[in-house]
Amino acid sequence: MAKRKRLGDLLVSSELITEEQLQTTLKEKNNNQKLGDALLQRGYITEQQLIEVLEFQLGIPHVSLYRYPIDTSLLTLVSKEIAKRNVLIPIKKEENKLFIAMSDPLDFYSIDDLRLSTGFQIEPVIATKDDILRAINKYYELEDDIDNLFSYDAPEEVREEQVTEADSPVIKLVNQVIQNAVQQRASDIHIDPEDTKVSIRYRVDGRLKTERVLPKHMQSMLTARIKIMANMDITEQRVPQDGRIKTTIEFHPIDLRVSTLPTVFGEKIVLRILDLGSTLNDVNKLGFHSVNLERFRTLIEQPSGMVLITGPTGSGKSSTLYAALNKLNSEEVNIITIEDPVEYQLAGINQIQVNANIGLTFAKGLRSILRQDPNIIMVGEIRDKETAEVAVRASLTGHLVFSTLHTNDALGTITRLIDMGVEPFLVASSLSGVVSQRLVRKVCRDCAEEMEPTKREEEIFASRGMKVEIVTRGKGCGTCNMTGYRGRIAVHELVVLTNEMKRVVMNREPFSKLREIAIKNKTIFLIDDGLLKVKQGLTTTEEILRVATME
Repeated sequence: MAKRKRLGDLLVSSELITEEQLQTTLKEKNNNQKLGDALLQRGYITEQQLIEVLEFQLGIPHVSLYRYPIDTSLLTLVSKEIAKRNVLIPIKKEENKLFIAMSDPLDFYSIDDLRLSTGFQIEPVIATKDDILRAINKYYELEDDIDNLFSYDAPEEVREEQVTEADSPVIKLVNQVIQNAVQQRASDIHIDPEDTKVSIRYRVDGRLKTERVLPKHMQSMLTARIKIMANMDITEQRVPQDGRIKTTIEFHPIDLRVSTLPTVFGEKIVLRILDLGSTLNDVNKLGFHSVNLERFRTLIEQPSGMVLITGPTGSGKSSTLYAALNKLNSEEVNIITIEDPVEYQLAGINQIQVNANIGLTFAKGLRSILRQDPNIIMVGEIRDKETAEVAVRASLTGHLVFSTLHTNDALGTITRLIDMGVEPFLVASSLSGVVSQRLVRKVCRDCAEEMEPTKREEEIFASRGMKVEIVTRGKGCGTCNMTGYRGRIAVHELVVLTNEMKRVVMNREPFSKLREIAIKNKTIFLIDDGLLKVKQGLTTTEEILRVATME
């Protein structure tokens, strides 16, 4: 046990974590969970930092497998199952020594097993878990399936049994595509049919990149397999379809939302990955600025009124909504949501799925909800005048209503509701606040470097009345695939409607008046919140300017 305790002390002495963080982690973690993993899970340290400390503590060298020339002839010595289960991969051999990259070099059982099964003396080196899993996927998969696939002649007419046999190459391919996406922390998988090929792209941290290109004759099999998994009609190829797939990857439940769209070259399929394990359900962890967090808390703890969250598709609106509902969720209140589709299932909350085929629309469902004696209602999205009016009326009759809307900024939401045909006096009396949010990429913590801001950056900060001494940028490493960014963080703009603003809306005064009042109330606009996050070294100015405009 002494050895484990020292890891924590080492991390504290090298000032990577504080004593207090160490103690709370030790208190909260499961008994069988390693301290290192528990600290990683809470985001106190990065894997790279953990490895460097372990390297120092155990005297075992660490490698980055990103561009490492792995000797593929050694892969026959260690089966893929063992490599995956114990997170290790053989990388080179010298005389009778076999070098194995491991995420846990203290796993003596695995080392012994390998020594017995290969007959070599085992030399462990440390690498990050992501790195090893990426390498296993890359090298082991290349060996087995791809050759079969490319030589595999897919029939013109796909019959169902061909894509449901357990050992069919198509099934392996689809599972592998999903698995790789989950490992790279992608949010969507795009399968794009083209004239002569089919390309598969992953959206990682908001950016699409091509993962692999398949021959055109694989297209019909691939499409059929995914449609069968999602319970869609494989004979219908002319209309868009929706479905969902529940699956388990590496003992981790994953939910996939599938949508198909007929294009000129066949059906384009997009799979949205909902990782049920990693949902952020804590309001404090959403990245709100302290002023905004206080205002947001006050907003959601009101007994009635309407709170809207706005932003483009994929800007994390649902996560913010779910975090708010999670905070309010107790046995004293009745919370009902109506969504299309229900993304995450929350315990203790009644969730309704919109179904247009049988006439259950947002507006109709919302009317029924009002007869169910709710305290808090969440409407997945306000898409039309009818839904907007029912939501507004619900908030006026003593309910707290949450919803989302697609607009550019928080103040634009007010005009958007009026454009939809809701009377200004209804908007003024029902709306209590609007949050507008966007996601920007976070600077990778492993290769972040501090540098002086450019002249243009200084001008941008000065135009918002701020000074900046140091900015942080990632120079690119194996952890972040040479992008310099890893993970995403939200930037927010939160407008609380004051009586003064409500008067402006009721009297239909010009929009610029609202803006003046918002500035007077010290509202932190998107661009300001973003630039404050640049100052904290969390993201870069380029990322902020990608999502927010300079007024």
